[in-house]
Amino acid sequence: MRVCYTQAKDVGAPPFPHLLFPEKPPSSAAAAAPTMSQEELKKKAAHQAVELVESGMVLGLGTGSTAAHALDRIGELLRQGKLRDIVGIPTSKKTEAHAAAVGIPLSDLGAHPVVDLSIDGADEVDPELNLVKGRGGSLLREKMIEGASRRFVVIVDETKLVERIGGSGLAVPVEVVPFGWQLTMGRLKGLFEGYEACEARLRRAAAADDRPFVTDNGNYVVDLYFEDGIRRDLHLLSDQILRITGVAEHGVFIGMASSVIVAGRDGVSVMERRPK
Repeated sequence: MRVCYTQAKDVGAPPFPHLLFPEKPPSSAAAAAPTMSQEELKKKAAHQAVELVESGMVLGLGTGSTAAHALDRIGELLRQGKLRDIVGIPTSKKTEAHAAAVGIPLSDLGAHPVVDLSIDGADEVDPELNLVKGRGGSLLREKMIEGASRRFVVIVDETKLVERIGGSGLAVPVEVVPFGWQLTMGRLKGLFEGYEACEARLRRAAAADDRPFVTDNGNYVVDLYFEDGIRRDLHLLSDQILRITGVAEHGVFIGMASSVIVAGRDGVSVMERRPK
């Protein structure tokens, strides 16, 4: 029986480092000689996503380094007069500050319960366009806003493509309330005993800081690390996680992405959700 070990550490060192450098690249493009940096690839994907933005739209504004390029581009188009009457709903306080700085008018879900288009990055994308999000700590607000969207476009570079959720060896986050977090983390641990080999860690504010990381909602984050990804039915596992008292939300986004724009060294490609 394989066991999910529980520890309280910072998020810095993944417990399965060999998974960060797989023998096979995530796509054939990775074998090509590098011509663009990872940051340049992110920017390229973000700019293509912004081409979908039209004047008058209510936009879900994502969080993270890739989404930041989209914010900059939207702000630039507003200043140039190429976009008008845009309303942005930010997924984090950091995004709120960034969007305000580049001139994007802001609102919230109370005023705009239906979002025309959300643009955000992702930490992992599997072949069915299921995602891992929230390594930056904004998973709850991201899921609320992107779940209210008519269309949700994800922007990534090719390193984020995985065979299965959790397959990168990096964190699958779960946002939990601070009260009794040890009990909540223990119950999360119990879901995986005998199934997937994993570790569970309370995320810390920084490597040299023993204080817990606190989300914009005042919650903590438990990071789950899987040695070989999650092989079980994601819908069933999602329900099991959300039934644990003390869990606010998890970072597995199932069936939410309309399309994924992937920037690779051979160019930009688009993965569309398969019709059922």
